[in-house]
Amino acid sequence: MTLSQPNQTGWYSPMVSPEHGVYVMLFVSFLVGAAASHQWTGATTLALICAIAGFQAEHPWVLQIKQRSSWKPRLLVWGTIYAGISLSLALYLAWQTPILLGLYCAAIAAFAVDAFSVFRRQQKSFTNELLTFAAVCLAAPFAYIATTGTWTIALLGLWLLNALFFSSAIFTVKLRKPKTASLTPGLIYHAIASVIIVGLWYFSALNLLSAVAFGVALLKFGVILWQLDWYRTAKIQQIAMLETSSALLFFAIVVLDVTVSNV
Repeated sequence: MTLSQPNQTGWYSPMVSPEHGVYVMLFVSFLVGAAASHQWTGATTLALICAIAGFQAEHPWVLQIKQRSSWKPRLLVWGTIYAGISLSLALYLAWQTPILLGLYCAAIAAFAVDAFSVFRRQQKSFTNELLTFAAVCLAAPFAYIATTGTWTIALLGLWLLNALFFSSAIFTVKLRKPKTASLTPGLIYHAIASVIIVGLWYFSALNLLSAVAFGVALLKFGVILWQLDWYRTAKIQQIAMLETSSALLFFAIVVLDVTVSNV
């Protein structure tokens, strides 16, 4: 393998992930978990920095795997820096709250599967994207546990709620691509997700208002089906605005619920 630098950019130039949609998913999930804890402590701030650094570390490592024919100093340096920050904070938080180790194992396993999928050029498969989105949404229980030092069954509900809501975008965005334009996967997904949400509410893992918040995803999906021709040809900025607006509405409903109730 040869040693080279991508695009002639100096290794010292910071790298920032361009995945804006993941930023929204990460921050919404984390803030939902923080709101459910009813407090913000120093541990919450450290957990947020840890989550952001972990997300940033994924970007250069994935690029390096894609360009594995040669080592890229900038990717290796910044991947290591971000990973070092995230790992150091994660270990410190786990020293204070050992039950976080379970979440770490899940996150590491998800990253390993994602890295393998990237190596196999299968990172855009439905299965891998669902797994990746679910891993990002672990930010919700991470924020809560790091802040309170405790775990409740309701955290499973909040995690699944966030994961199911944001994963809806996987099936809508693929409608814009000819190879994945079939409506069937999206219809099946939203039907199954709705049943899961109802089940979580029925077994008291979700409050009614939080369960109703998933209706934002169903409403968005319905609007897209109604205006399918427009959706398939709209500019990416319009799609981003639609996704961000629905995420903020979902966030407002769930935060309202968790701040007036006990999780």
